[in-house]
Amino acid sequence: MAHYPLNHPLRPLYRTLAFLAAAYLTLFGAIGLGVTAGDPFFHRGADWVLGLRTNPATAWVSLLLGLALLVAVVVGRNLYHQVTLVLGWVLAGLAMIVMAVLQTDANVLNFSMINVVVLAGLGLVVITAGLYGKIGDSADAPQVAR
Repeated sequence: MAHYPLNHPLRPLYRTLAFLAAAYLTLFGAIGLGVTAGDPFFHRGADWVLGLRTNPATAWVSLLLGLALLVAVVVGRNLYHQVTLVLGWVLAGLAMIVMAVLQTDANVLNFSMINVVVLAGLGLVVITAGLYGKIGDSADAPQVAR
């Protein structure tokens, strides 16, 4: 069974970092929808938003992931801990999958390598925030044998 630290003193800092990651994803998605309005859903054009390539599919994925993360950060409690762990791995995993198909026709999200780097970085930040985001009573902490 995994041991996540309870009530970590840097929890507010990690929560702020998760909020900034969620805000970036949400802003990227919202601006991306405006820039790519009228384009086909899986368009492979040269649209750039906030330094990253985009298309309508990428904009929607980013917007939905960003909003889900934003809601979890605002709600807080252990929902934040669980959602950030899951979404962090989703972001990092998506970055690795897209990197594998970057130079092929399967790159339907129109990613470039900078998209992969940013997405993997955001995923690691969100995972870290989730690892230190658990709260509870000291009685809930597992006892360590000494």
